[in-house]
Amino acid sequence: MEQHEQQRHASSFGSAAVAYAEHRPDYAPAALAWALEGSPGPRVLDLGAGTGKLTAGLVAAGAQVTAVEPDPEMLAELRRTLPGVRALAGSAEEIPLPDGSVDAVLAGNALHWFDLDTAGPEIARVLAPGGVLAGLWNTLDDGVDWVAALAAAGGDAVIGPRDTPARWRAATATAHLPKHGGPARFGEAARSGFPHGQLRTAETLVATLATRAGVLVLPPAEREALLARLRDCLAAHPATAEGEFTLPMVTCVLRTRRS
Repeated sequence: MEQHEQQRHASSFGSAAVAYAEHRPDYAPAALAWALEGSPGPRVLDLGAGTGKLTAGLVAAGAQVTAVEPDPEMLAELRRTLPGVRALAGSAEEIPLPDGSVDAVLAGNALHWFDLDTAGPEIARVLAPGGVLAGLWNTLDDGVDWVAALAAAGGDAVIGPRDTPARWRAATATAHLPKHGGPARFGEAARSGFPHGQLRTAETLVATLATRAGVLVLPPAEREALLARLRDCLAAHPATAEGEFTLPMVTCVLRTRRS
């Protein structure tokens, strides 16, 4: 994606902050535990925290969390839903924290938006020696037939480069982690995936997918046509036509360590 398009997609979420907070899933607890494995302490920065989906899971796991988010509308939702969390305006490229002040930096569905040439040294700066950097992504398990059909109906607007396990593995084979961090260095990346699920109805699943950047940037008429196709697809499958069902996901994690 070209830089202009990358910025347009990255800045699209604020307009849907309330819907994002309501409909986006949390992250598999086992994925959080694996992401934090080996962290030298409990101080965790949720970087690009959005409305606090990852933040809430970290708080529940007992971490001492600071959330940093650049979009004012997303940050306002985070502060509204998690008033006890320290939540700061800032970005991955300009982190408003002192040197060595956190033991882990985690990013939920956000690491691919960072300019890692600038953010890499910043992340290394705020991490304590031996600290962990991890990105987490909730991907759709398209090994399930109705999910695969939904992905086909949604196309690239709904299923981006990291939105299924196979796509995520390909996209993160050589990307998303800093190659350097100034005087510090990051080690080899480790990867893992953890089964997850979100209870949805057809309408709430469509509302969830409507908060994806590829959908948010569409012209209104195209967006409504796409959402109608998704509703039709869900109505055509017995597993999703009526009532509640579980959306099968895999929380994929990419983890490295500051040397």
